[in-house]
Amino acid sequence: MRPVPEPASPGQESVWDYPRPAIAQPVSARVVIEHRGTIVADTRRSVRTLETSHPPSYYIPRDDIAPDVLRQAGGGSICEWKGSAVYWDVVVDGITLPRVGWSYPSPTPDFQCLRDYVAFYAAPFDRCSVDGQTVIPQAGGFYGGWITPDLAGPFKGEPGSMGW
Repeated sequence: MRPVPEPASPGQESVWDYPRPAIAQPVSARVVIEHRGTIVADTRRSVRTLETSHPPSYYIPRDDIAPDVLRQAGGGSICEWKGSAVYWDVVVDGITLPRVGWSYPSPTPDFQCLRDYVAFYAAPFDRCSVDGQTVIPQAGGFYGGWITPDLAGPFKGEPGSMGW
């Protein structure tokens, strides 16, 4: 089934206007991840990746992630655009959130700006925000997009979107 893009309201971006293949775009929005009273990450130097039908994933510089919260996890995956990913656990107050982050240690040439940056799934954390707006996690267990009020969908990962 072919999706029908929702009309974008004033001030919104449609994920259906995002490019394919994907691109990376530096942003100055304040991106914050909070869990169990700890600021896991806080930056105005993130890079978001944009791809048709997907809400952006936000990549955060390692320097803007709290010290000692990241622990490399097992396994990996391959993105046709960005290359081979490794996964990260986050440990806060002795509690481990398994495989909640991913990064590209040797990204493809078009995504070199992601080297030394880590992206995170929003769902496992108490709160993820972009410029103070609480994020809704992208549906589905694989995708890591962050949905904010300034986006119009529908979004890949929702029920019925497998063939998009």
